[in-house]
Amino acid sequence: MFCPNCGAEVSEKAVVCVKCGVGLTSATQRNVGNQPLPKTWLVESILVTLFCCLPFGIAGIVNAANVSSKFGAGDFEGAERASLQAGKWTKWAFWIGIIGVIIYIIVMVALGGFAAMMNR
Repeated sequence: MFCPNCGAEVSEKAVVCVKCGVGLTSATQRNVGNQPLPKTWLVESILVTLFCCLPFGIAGIVNAANVSSKFGAGDFEGAERASLQAGKWTKWAFWIGIIGVIIYIIVMVALGGFAAMMNR
């Protein structure tokens, strides 16, 4: 379980957070248990960063990392927003990478045809 105030991991049986001293209630424990963790997009963000588009992929990784930490701190709306942002940046990185590869192939084919024409 995580402290709703500071996000520190605490024992399920803890009454007070050892890091910030905030009291932990059974209502807080039930609230965390009822909320599903939003999709983090972490694996997808890392893959598009490595293979497609570095700048947008890094933005995806940063937002993906925020999903779990915000969720653990009890900021469920913040976790959902971070998940949406991570998904957005990951998708942008993927499509920009695909478009870049297509443009590269078109340019290489065009230059190859031009070079062949010049060799005649």
